[in-house]
Amino acid sequence: MLAAVPVPPSRAMSKWSVGRKPSRTLGLLLLVILSYLVLRRLDWYNLVPAWLRHRQSGLQANGQHFMLEDSTFWIFGGSVHYFRVPKEYWKDRLLKMKACGLNTLTTYVPWNLHEPERGKFDFSGNLDLEAFVLMAEEIGLWVILRPGPYICSEIDLGGLPSWLLQDSGMRLRTTYKGFTEAVDLYFDHLMSRVVPLQYKHGGPIIAVQVENEYGSYNRDPAYMPYIKKALEDRGIVELLLTSDNKDGLQKGVMDGVLATINLQSQHELQLLTNFLLSVQRVQPKMVMEYWTGWFDSWGGPHNILDSSEVLKTVSAILDAGSSINLYMFHGGTNFGFINGAMHFHDYKSDVTSYDYDAVLTEAGDYTAKYFKLRSFFGSISGIPLPPQPDLLPKIAYEPLSLNFYLSLWDALQYMEEPVNSEKPVNMENLPINNGNGQSFGYTLYETTIASSGVLSGLVRDRGQVFVNTVSIGFLDYEKKKIVIPLIQGYTRLRILVENRGRVNYGDNIDDQRKGLIGNIYLNDSPLKKFRIYSLDMKKSFFQRFSVDKWSPIPAVPTFPAFFLGVLSISLSPFDTFMKLEGWEKGVVFINGQNLGRYWNIGPQETLYLPGAWLDQGINQVIVFEEKMAGPVIQFTETPHLGRNQYLD
Repeated sequence: MLAAVPVPPSRAMSKWSVGRKPSRTLGLLLLVILSYLVLRRLDWYNLVPAWLRHRQSGLQANGQHFMLEDSTFWIFGGSVHYFRVPKEYWKDRLLKMKACGLNTLTTYVPWNLHEPERGKFDFSGNLDLEAFVLMAEEIGLWVILRPGPYICSEIDLGGLPSWLLQDSGMRLRTTYKGFTEAVDLYFDHLMSRVVPLQYKHGGPIIAVQVENEYGSYNRDPAYMPYIKKALEDRGIVELLLTSDNKDGLQKGVMDGVLATINLQSQHELQLLTNFLLSVQRVQPKMVMEYWTGWFDSWGGPHNILDSSEVLKTVSAILDAGSSINLYMFHGGTNFGFINGAMHFHDYKSDVTSYDYDAVLTEAGDYTAKYFKLRSFFGSISGIPLPPQPDLLPKIAYEPLSLNFYLSLWDALQYMEEPVNSEKPVNMENLPINNGNGQSFGYTLYETTIASSGVLSGLVRDRGQVFVNTVSIGFLDYEKKKIVIPLIQGYTRLRILVENRGRVNYGDNIDDQRKGLIGNIYLNDSPLKKFRIYSLDMKKSFFQRFSVDKWSPIPAVPTFPAFFLGVLSISLSPFDTFMKLEGWEKGVVFINGQNLGRYWNIGPQETLYLPGAWLDQGINQVIVFEEKMAGPVIQFTETPHLGRNQYLD
C-alpha cells in the first residue's frame, strides 16, 4: 500500500516561501502536475497484492452466522499453547489438529513469560509467538488470539508478571494507574508484533479476545472498555470477542464486542445460549472454551472426561448452531515453575502435567477423543481430511543412577550474595533481577535465635523449617505454628520457602505475594536480621556449580540437596517419561531445562521428557530434592497419572 508522508508545517512553509527562485518554483509546479497526470492513469487495483484484494471485511458477525468475506464460516477451533509445547513439536501438534478436521487455532499469550523483567521482552525460542502463528498459517489454520493481559490458563498469576505486586497498592485487572501503565507498555510491544499477522494485513489472525472471563471478576466497570480501546488504538482491526463462564457471563457482555461462552455440559449450553440470545439478540453463537477434560491439583485425583460424553456435547453444540473451540485440543506441560493454583477454601497448586485429558495427550499422542472427533468433523467437512501424522516414537531408557551430590547448605557459598535485611522481604520485593524481584522457585531465609519456643508467621506457600541443618517440619496455609526444640546458645534458623504457584483465578489475585509475608515471630517477638537467598533455579543459577563443587553421594545425605548424573544416549533421542520412585518432592533439570516439579502425593507420577531436549551423547541430569532420594531414576514409554476421577 502507498501512503502519503505528512510534511511538518514549518517545512511546508519554507518550501514555498517567496525567497525561492521563480524558475525553481515553476519546476516544482510542473513536477507536481506531471505526477498527478501519471497517477491518474495507474491501475490502483493491480498495485494491491492479489492475496490482499479479497481481504476487505475479515470475520464478521452477520445475523446468526459468522461470515469470512462473503462466505458463511464455521469456527472449528482447538487450543494449543505454544509456551507449553517444545518448539520442535509445534508442527506435529498443528498437523494433528488439521487432520482432526479443525480449521482454527486458539492460543493465549502469557505476559509473565514475555516480560520477565519490566521493559525486558522475550519472544525467542519457545516463546516465539510470531513463528507459531505463521506456522499455523502455513498448515492452513486460522488463528484466534487471546492476548490478555490476564489469561487465567492455569498459569502463575493468570499470566500477569509478579513484579506488578511490588506495588503494595496494586489492583490487578482494573484501571489502577500502576496496572494500566504496565499494560500500555506491554501492549505497545506485543501489538507491534501482532498487528502485521492480522487477516486484513494478510495474516491468519481472524479474531482477538478482549481480556478473559472478566465477568466473574468485575471489579472495575471502566476496565474492559479500556482494554478494548488499548487494542484498537494499537491497530487491532479484526473481530473482537469476550469469553465468560456461567458465573460471569451476565456481567461480561460489553457493547461492540461479541460475547462467547465457556462450558462443559449440555445443560450449561442451553442456559447460556438462552441468555446470550436475550442480551445480544441474533448474533453468531460461539463456545470459546468447550472443556474437553480438566486440570489436576497436587494431592487430588486425576480428572478425566469420557470420550463418548465429549462427542455428544460437541455434537449438541454444533446442532445448536454454535461454533466451537476445544479447550484443550492439546494441553502440553507446565514446564519450569509456571503452573498456577486455586484458592477458594483450600490452597491447591496445579501439577506439572497439563495433559488436561485433552484430545491429544501431554506427549501429543492420539486418544479415543481424537478418533471420535476426527470421524465427526470429517463427516461434516465435505472434503477428505489430511492423513494423520505418525506418532513420535517413545523409549524407556535404562534406569539412571545419580552419583554426585551437593547439599543446599554447601551450595550457598557458590550463590550470589544474599540480601541482608532487618525484616523478612517477600519474593517479589527482593532487590534482585534488576529491581524486579523473584518470580519463581524457592527463597531461603536465615536468621539467628537464642531460645526455643513457638515459631509463627505467614508462609506462602510452603516453608521447610531448619534448626541449623536439621529439618523440624513445615509451615504452610494449614500449619501456621511450629515448636522450636531446646537449643544451646545462638543457633541458625532457616526457612526454605517454595512458591508453589500463584492463584490464576478468583478474587484474591492481588494477594499472591510469596515467601515470608510480614514478620515471623518466635514466642510472639518478631525476628530480625535476615540473610535471604534467591533460589530461582534459572540456567544461570546452576552455572555456579562447576564440576569440582560436586562430591560422591555420602551414605546419609543431608537434605535438601542437588543430585547430579549423566544420561548417555547412543542413538537419536526419543521422548520418554521419568519416574522418580522413592524420591519425595523436588524439581528435575535436563541440560539446563527445568522439566517441572514432582511430588509423591500424586496424582502425577511421571515427568514428560521431550526427546527434542535431549542430545545424542551426554545429557546432564540434576535433581533438587527436598527430603528423600530414591536409588535411581526410572524411564517409561507411557505416563503414570495416578487414580482417576470422572468429571461431572
